[in-house]
Amino acid sequence: MNSTDEFRVVSWNVEHNGTDSKGKAERWDLAMDVLTQLSPHVLLRQELTRAEMHGQRMVWAEARRLGNHTPFLASATRESANPTGVYVDRDLCDPVQAFSHGTNLWHPICNPVVQLMDAPTPLSLASFHLCPYDPGTRAREAKRLAVLRRPDMEAILGGDCNSEPHRQSDETAEPTDWSQVEDRSLFEARTIERDGERVTDTLPDEILAGGNDGPPVFVDLAHYAATVLSQKDPDPLAATASLWRKDQGPRRRIDRIYATPRIAQALIRVEVIVTDEVIESSDHAPVIATFSLSALRQALTPESVRAA
Repeated sequence: MNSTDEFRVVSWNVEHNGTDSKGKAERWDLAMDVLTQLSPHVLLRQELTRAEMHGQRMVWAEARRLGNHTPFLASATRESANPTGVYVDRDLCDPVQAFSHGTNLWHPICNPVVQLMDAPTPLSLASFHLCPYDPGTRAREAKRLAVLRRPDMEAILGGDCNSEPHRQSDETAEPTDWSQVEDRSLFEARTIERDGERVTDTLPDEILAGGNDGPPVFVDLAHYAATVLSQKDPDPLAATASLWRKDQGPRRRIDRIYATPRIAQALIRVEVIVTDEVIESSDHAPVIATFSLSALRQALTPESVRAA
């Protein structure tokens, strides 16, 4: 497999868009250095804090740093100034539609649709950031994301789930012992009651990739890499969050990329990038899913078209 046959999708929550309360952007600049090295064809971004200001100046600056990318920005809300965004490489992705889904969501979903080169089936892309404080809201948001799977369209979506994967026994990240977590507000935000006990919230992942009474809506690509592709090194299930704080228990894999099952079959590998530069930039690590471009185009070509 050569690099010209790769299609890279990165999802990254850059804490408060790499800016501090005084507007200084040293962390943003360092994050852009990291992203330039990763060279994504699609970038799914969370916490584009106040990026709509000054004519979306920082959004367009990020697009320039990435190269020939077109940006899309969901709207901020009164409750949160941290919108989501998507950047697409125009050399491979031709945007054909753009949506922002915000009704009853803590953060609106940024959802452009692209045509990948000459592939006939559109590819829906979505960046999301589930509610940080309420499991019920997160479950509702996950159900909204599930609607993005349509019979006439494939999809790749990624973001900060603020909740953990439901197949805990498959995970390599250390499970959370909530009795040892000093931040008790996090306990209230990240646990649910099940069978009379308070347990880690995994409902969004169950909705998106659980396969209740049938095939799953989406595939958790890191789990697919670990179990179907038998990827071991680098560990696709590595933890992605709590890179800064020590009072929230162990690091967790709450940042995930999902795809429709046909798209998942084109996956090559998943990586979690944790370097000194990443840790200085954000409390979350970027997740990168690399696909075979030729296999991805085939996945976006219906069998009826291929047989013709």
